[in-house]
Amino acid sequence: MIDRRGMAAGAAAYGLWGLFPLYWPLLKPAGAGEVLAHRIMWSLVAVAVILGVRRHWRWVRELTPRRIALLTLAAVVISANWGTYIYAVNTGHTIEAALGYFINPLISVLLGVLVFRERLRPWQWAAIGLGAAAVLVLAVDYGRPPWIALVLACSFGTYGLVKKFADMPSAESLAAETAVLFLPALTFVLVLEGRGTAAFGHEGVVNALLLATGGVVTAIPLMLFNAAATRIPMTALGMLQYLAPVLQFLIGLLIQHEPMPASRWIGFLLVWAALAILTADGLGAARRTRRSPVPGPRPAAEAA
Repeated sequence: MIDRRGMAAGAAAYGLWGLFPLYWPLLKPAGAGEVLAHRIMWSLVAVAVILGVRRHWRWVRELTPRRIALLTLAAVVISANWGTYIYAVNTGHTIEAALGYFINPLISVLLGVLVFRERLRPWQWAAIGLGAAAVLVLAVDYGRPPWIALVLACSFGTYGLVKKFADMPSAESLAAETAVLFLPALTFVLVLEGRGTAAFGHEGVVNALLLATGGVVTAIPLMLFNAAATRIPMTALGMLQYLAPVLQFLIGLLIQHEPMPASRWIGFLLVWAALAILTADGLGAARRTRRSPVPGPRPAAEAA
């Protein structure tokens, strides 16, 4: 029987990640770079408080040079992901950002083939083919490749891969990653301040508080995800991951009123068909082998 608290925690985590497109625009007139820098700095503060309350610092002594190198790479990749996502939702590309997280499971499957030499089943290849067709259709629709979606999907897939090799719990990993990025982020903020183009401290108390709250907004769904991951099967967690891009898509369509011409709907329908095939195939394989997690979409640890 699936733990109800675990399911609630997982739904809350992915639900909050799905609502991010409503939060980042509130930080304007701060640009994407400044928002990203403050998110990094305040995330370190938030996760340090959480770890301090738990009095959990033993993991610092377990940071080998290899693990530090991997976490540094993860920090660079996730900063690119965060920055791209913030730019997307603040410039009217929320639907394209949602597309990135819809196709992320397909990227994860491809990385499994390229890195771990995994063999794909026929239905997995069919899903990959549909995903590739969707990208082509959307490239024609946009008049360009859907770069935002591709950067988000590839960076997040790579981040998950690097985190797999680093093998460290999410909260501790986030602390290490944001510690690596803290000085560059602080330097960027100070440069903006010196140029007189910083929003923080110059656009009112509410704007400053919202920028600082970015750390809490990052940490809370992460903690909820951790609670869910320890209580429910990976198959259930994998299904919940689609909640985030669905909410992002609906926000872009119904609240931000981004255009969705017929050709764009065709591209998205192809992606959704690919995900349906991938999920059904993974669940079927899990039933046949009676093992978990499923060799299909993998749940993400830190979204957007």
